Amino acid sequence: MNITQHTPSKKLLAVFAHPDDESFICGGTLAKYASEQVDITLVSATRGEMGRRMGNPPYLNRETMADAREMELRNACDSLGIRQLQFLDIRDKTVEFVDENSLTARITAIIQEIDPDVVLTFHEKLGGHPDHCAIGKATTAAFQKLDRRGALYFITFGDAMERPERYGYSRKDVVKIDVHAHLDAKLAAFRDHRCQTEIDEWVWLPDQEAKARFGKYEYFLKADRASSTLNHDDLFISTLG
Repeated sequence: MNITQHTPSKKLLAVFAHPDDESFICGGTLAKYASEQVDITLVSATRGEMGRRMGNPPYLNRETMADAREMELRNACDSLGIRQLQFLDIRDKTVEFVDENSLTARITAIIQEIDPDVVLTFHEKLGGHPDHCAIGKATTAAFQKLDRRGALYFITFGDAMERPERYGYSRKDVVKIDVHAHLDAKLAAFRDHRCQTEIDEWVWLPDQEAKARFGKYEYFLKADRASSTLNHDDLFISTLG
C-alpha cells in the first residue's frame, strides 16, 4: 500500500494591537506567505474602537466603530489569505494598562495551542504607539518564557530598517522580504479598512498609481540578535526541521 507523505504546513502567528496593523505594516509579507500555503493566525488585541478616523465624510461613532472595524478586518484577512482571526477583546488605547502577567499568560496559551514556526509582533520600544509596545512586550515575554523552537520577529515601519544603525541595529539583524508580487493583495486590504483609508486619496487612485506608493520590501527585526542561522530574505529559513 502506498502511503502519501504530507509535509507539515508552516505556521505563522501575528500578534498585533489594532485592526489594520496587519495590512498597513506587513500586508505584503502576510499575503506572500499565505500564497505559499503558510497557515496564518492573526491575533488583534483590540477592535480599534478609539480610532480617530470615522470615515470620510464621517459615518461612524464610538458605538458603531468596533463592529465596523471588525468587519473590515475580516475582509482584509480574506484579501491577504489569513485563515484564522482572534480578538483579545481589550479596549483600544488601554493595552498598556492591562495586567502584564495576565496578558503574557493569554498569549502564552495561544502560542502553545497554535505551535507556530514564526511569530510576528511589535518591538516593545520601537512600536510607535503605547498599545503596540505593550502587546509586543507581552508577546516577546510569552515567546521567551516557552523557550521553544521557531523564530520571533518584530515588524517595522516602511523602509526605516534600510538604515538599521539609526536604531541601534545592524543589517545582520534585519530580514528583508520582497513583496512586489503581492501588492495587489496589500492594496485590497488597505481598501478593506475603508473607514481608516477613505481620507487618503492615494489609496483610491487607479491601482497602478496606488501601488506605486508601496515599497517593494517589508522589513523585520530578529528578536534573537545572536542567531546566525536565520536567512535575511525569508522568515522561515532554518526554523523547521
